[in-house]
Amino acid sequence: MNPNWIAPAQRLSKLPPYVFARLDELKARAREQGLDLIDLGMGNPDGSAPQPVIDAAIAALANPKNHGYPPFEGTASFRRAIANWYNHSYGVRLDPDSEALPLLGSKEGLSHLALAYVNPGDVVLVPSPSYPAHFRGPLIAGGTIHPIHLKAEQDWLIDLGTIPDEVAQRAKILYFNYPNNPTTATAPREFFEEIVAFARRWEILLVHDLCYAELAFDGYQPTSLLEIPGAKEIGVEFHTLSKTYNMAGWRVGFVVGNSQVIQGLRTLKTNLDYGIFAAIQTAAETALQLPDLYVKQVQERYRTRRDFLIEGLAELGWNIPKSKATMYLWIPCPVGMTSTDFALDVLQNTGVVLTPGNAFGTAGEGYVRVSLIAERDRLGEALSRLKRAGVRYQPGTVMSQI
Repeated sequence: MNPNWIAPAQRLSKLPPYVFARLDELKARAREQGLDLIDLGMGNPDGSAPQPVIDAAIAALANPKNHGYPPFEGTASFRRAIANWYNHSYGVRLDPDSEALPLLGSKEGLSHLALAYVNPGDVVLVPSPSYPAHFRGPLIAGGTIHPIHLKAEQDWLIDLGTIPDEVAQRAKILYFNYPNNPTTATAPREFFEEIVAFARRWEILLVHDLCYAELAFDGYQPTSLLEIPGAKEIGVEFHTLSKTYNMAGWRVGFVVGNSQVIQGLRTLKTNLDYGIFAAIQTAAETALQLPDLYVKQVQERYRTRRDFLIEGLAELGWNIPKSKATMYLWIPCPVGMTSTDFALDVLQNTGVVLTPGNAFGTAGEGYVRVSLIAERDRLGEALSRLKRAGVRYQPGTVMSQI
């Protein structure tokens, strides 16, 4: 029998290779060879969730009432906690019964939103580079991606003027993300006002990913899309507890905003999953109710790592501006090397794991993303290994490979 007699759906063939999965394979191989890896690749926070969150989860786990199927739309108490958090953080009022929906992590929701709203051939506007779920979800749904190329000289902000009118007229959804993964860029409130006006003019659904809302430094306060008048009429915003609260493996996030769009996503999810384990929802409520002091401690942790790594990279030739938010640095590759070549060479020669920028789209080529997910002693060791391996950045000079 032909071993290929069952062919996968064509939608899978349209997906580019998932670089994080490839990195996992390479990391496993390196560990088998006894290499001590310093993994600064994925945005996977180090350490455990806050103790009050863990305690809440344990108590909820002991309650037999939490062991059945949860409500499809999430528990009422978690939805209220989401609404209260938005009101406290941004002064945005939400109806917890219709404008908030818990998710199995924001990645799940971002991808499923595309399945709920993108028909084959629909045009979806997606920045490049961007978080992979922003373009992979629409691709799986059969959408046609129109990339919006972000540029360093424009501070990685979307230039709405580069979108042709005929494309805007056909576009159904625009995904975007500030503070930005992977570039660490931030957007002023005026940008959010412009993108809301643009979406209202062309009747485009805005999908904003506010994953890094709390990871902001030096007095910077990110803007929520929903703060902008009229945004709720044409937009939804996704958030996750993975980054701020070290709950990446718990798989819990939420979407808020336009009630009609949220209802469409809920309808799809009722056919695909049974929601988040109720005990985890209870723990997530506790996380959202933690005092502001906890968030300030998280911000200080990443700020000190940012400063330490930027200073160390400066000794190796990199001049990296201080990012205002996120848990990453976005650094250019040595001239003459692709992002994949540079990341693989660094991995093989130093055991330091970086993410090649082309994992985030073609406009990410020439950069690598560094995650601030290790303590300073490990970051210091990573810098020492790079120095010993002769890794340096010299703008304008073609670099030989390591």
